[in-house]
Amino acid sequence: MQSFGASKEFLIGDEIKWEVAGEGVRRKIMGYDDKIMLVNVEFSKGSVGALHEHYHSQVTYVVSGQFEVTIGDDKKILKGGDCFYIPPHVLHGAICLEEGILIDVFSPIREDFMKTGMNY
Repeated sequence: MQSFGASKEFLIGDEIKWEVAGEGVRRKIMGYDDKIMLVNVEFSKGSVGALHEHYHSQVTYVVSGQFEVTIGDDKKILKGGDCFYIPPHVLHGAICLEEGILIDVFSPIREDFMKTGMNY
């Protein structure tokens, strides 16, 4: 695993640029070190976080909006204040039903995000 060091201790959201992560989806890489990463993800209504899997553990907090979330064979509608956990190597994705924001936490760091983002 490549090391990216650690983020600054204080990160000001308005000073971090949004990165396009898909049609109607953008993200900001926030705090991180090699073991953990927090990412803000903004979705417009109708946008899709395509089904995918990765070796990272993931916990996601729904800040606002409404999402149809698929984890493995299960599907649920989640709204602001809800949360979900995705174990490593489990197929998952989301459809945004109402514009909103998710906060993703990954362990370990998503190296692929760091290689494309580099805007912090």
